[in-house]
Amino acid sequence: MKNNVVKKVVIAGGGTAGWMAAAALSKLLGKNLQISLIESDEIPTVGVGEATIPTLHIFHKLLGINEQEFMAATNATFKLGIAFENWRDIKKDYIHSFGFLGHDCWAAGFQHFWLKGKQRNIVSDIGDYIPEHLACREGRFAVLANQDKNYAYHLDAGLYAKFLRKIAERHNCQRIEGKIVNVNLNHDSGFIDSITLASGQVVEGDLFIDCTGFRGLLIEQALHTGYEDWSHVLPCDSAIAVQTKTTGKPVPYTRSIARESGWQWRIPLQNRTGNGLVFCSQYMSDEEAKKLLLANIEGELLNEPRVIKYKTGTRRKHWNKNCVAIGLSSGFIEPLESTGIHLFQKAIIRLMQLFPANGIYQNDIDEFNNQTKSEIDNIKDFIILHYHLTERKDSPFWRHCRSMPIPATLQHRMDMFRQSGAVFKKSEELFGETSWIQVMMGQGIMPKQYHPIVDLMGDDELKQFLDNIKNGVIRKVQNWPDHNDFIKHHCKSAAQ
Repeated sequence: MKNNVVKKVVIAGGGTAGWMAAAALSKLLGKNLQISLIESDEIPTVGVGEATIPTLHIFHKLLGINEQEFMAATNATFKLGIAFENWRDIKKDYIHSFGFLGHDCWAAGFQHFWLKGKQRNIVSDIGDYIPEHLACREGRFAVLANQDKNYAYHLDAGLYAKFLRKIAERHNCQRIEGKIVNVNLNHDSGFIDSITLASGQVVEGDLFIDCTGFRGLLIEQALHTGYEDWSHVLPCDSAIAVQTKTTGKPVPYTRSIARESGWQWRIPLQNRTGNGLVFCSQYMSDEEAKKLLLANIEGELLNEPRVIKYKTGTRRKHWNKNCVAIGLSSGFIEPLESTGIHLFQKAIIRLMQLFPANGIYQNDIDEFNNQTKSEIDNIKDFIILHYHLTERKDSPFWRHCRSMPIPATLQHRMDMFRQSGAVFKKSEELFGETSWIQVMMGQGIMPKQYHPIVDLMGDDELKQFLDNIKNGVIRKVQNWPDHNDFIKHHCKSAAQ
């Protein structure tokens, strides 16, 4: 291994991933490092990752980012969950909200109490026992003192990158304008020595971070790391994105609307709406997809629809030699559950925790790669769940998704929940029990039984327990203002 002290960090590529890495490294580790970021104004970024999940609060807290300032700068709105429309079947909708479901006991989750209540006909929809779920439906939101951070954001990814760039440059990150034309490897070690730009400038470094998007200029084109293809379980390979003028008040959730051969997103910002269609090119052409998307959007177009091609999967190594892939260069899990920016930040934080200040050692590389693989495998299973667990038979695409082989780990979760109502979260997993319950029930699984500890509670006591939780949710959400009104007072952008 290359055991020289790491003093020079070179980030190849800007965009959301590049500037997230630059801001974090320069502010949190920068006093001992020389950090450079190479990007070209001539190369567009994908820039459609506009929905996030609550883990972004961790990143913002580390960087000391003020929420109101960030939201105003990025035209952001609040997000409490995702509405899945037509996923279980046509006209069968549900919401996967953030937050926590009811109250658990030591032996069993709240779903077991709810399941017995359902048998006794004394409960309502499972979402009535989650404040964020009810707030989605009622269009309410508030940020309160000592409140759990069970919310995320819809944001303009391009403006977010600019916001982070200012932080990075304030902490002495140097931006270098230019196109990368060559990645120069060391003949003996195979490590990256430097990057040559079209201008002839050579940028040397000790550690290189590949944020060059799907191209993977360093991690793949130079180091030939290899790619694990997930197309057999996540068949969508294309997306069309377009922005429209806002036609109404922004709702506090992302809309995911299942279509004939994929799904459509609708993401409300303060000043516009982000729209797109994720689809499988085996079942739908680009032109058909464009026509379908344009027929199902609201508001005047602000730009021309743009086609994005991708392959779901992951690099075989996310850290290879002295190169760490962060962002789309590391792989791509489609944006169904808004996990993209989360994976960027986790990679950045993981790198800082394992930062090779005193030299690059295989133990650190292996730990980074093992942690990354474990996390993305769990997210992959959760995304596959939405496609495979469906009652739709109306198109070849959905029939394929119903019949495709799925990972044994996912089959185990589904079988366990179907049989006993049990759900378990491993410590390293992103999605918790409330998420798995909402999606599995939303997609059609109703457990056959509940945990016997629930029977220690009599019917009257059970009804009082369930009613108290539901009424507490109602009281809590009734005190929250209208989502749009709160934005206007809390973080209104200049563009609104």
